[in-house]
Amino acid sequence: MTNAELDTTIRQMLNAAQRVLITTHIRPDGDAVGSLLGLGLALQEAGRNVQMVLPDGFPHVFRHLPGADQIRHDVQPPFDLFIVLDTADVPRIASGLNGYQVDLCIDHHVTNPGFARVNLIDPEAVATSAILAEHLPAWDLPITPEVASALLTGIITDTIGFRTSNMTPKALRLAADLMEKGANLPELYKRALIHRSFEAARFWGYGLVNLKRQGRLIWTTLTQADRAAAGYQGNDDADLTDILSGIEDGDIAVLFIQHADGRIKVSWRAKPGWDVSALAARFGGGGHPAAAGADFYGNLEDVQEKVLKATQELWEQQVIKSNSITAKG
Repeated sequence: MTNAELDTTIRQMLNAAQRVLITTHIRPDGDAVGSLLGLGLALQEAGRNVQMVLPDGFPHVFRHLPGADQIRHDVQPPFDLFIVLDTADVPRIASGLNGYQVDLCIDHHVTNPGFARVNLIDPEAVATSAILAEHLPAWDLPITPEVASALLTGIITDTIGFRTSNMTPKALRLAADLMEKGANLPELYKRALIHRSFEAARFWGYGLVNLKRQGRLIWTTLTQADRAAAGYQGNDDADLTDILSGIEDGDIAVLFIQHADGRIKVSWRAKPGWDVSALAARFGGGGHPAAAGADFYGNLEDVQEKVLKATQELWEQQVIKSNSITAKG
């Protein structure tokens, strides 16, 4: 199916639906929230009845966005169309929703297998919000200032303020277009990436104190005890991964996050030239070459040993491959 044919198919799906259910992945980040609100508000503006559902709750840092007060924790059937955004695979959909047939998936993860009836997957896009910014006009959906603000937030967060290696002129043009449609870039940037609570800063501190290095591999851990001591109420890492990714002395950074349900979330961040998405997929996760994650259950030390061994092997294989290419050149 060509891009034009896919746009036509999606436009027809959206036009035929009156009651639309939209969700995104568990533990939503800025692109998940931005794409959810962006599409949801655009559909509402076009006269649709929309349920925007996040069973995990709405991240406090994005409460300023228009439409945040409409986010629901549960589903109220019936609905005509089920849309999943920014989600690489079915297990990343909250358990209360993954029993429904997904009609449309819009995503930018390279590991997405295309699990919906109709799939718009663009791994070249810097964010799912960027895909929506590009395609909403083709679907006859308006980009109001509120929609633009949500979508620009998604682009800002997934590119860490236009700093990731996959940034393109196209992405910057989309961001400029969203600004022209009413999004306030300086304010959205500050809210998404700069403003943090005192408790979040303390939480960072525990992770930074535990920072370790082996060669060009850097890692740290955030435990439940750290979360309690910091007084941090969020169920995420307070964006500590953004700090780790900027450490000059490392090629790959790994963050282990312990959760109350026994789950250990592992997040990888990699410099340009490294690909951690396949490593995450090997452990049942997914993501992008420069940013990926997976969930584990078990003893923290055992998980760390297994993950660090695999990550070190990946690093060594890439070094050998790079040296071989250099020698041939």
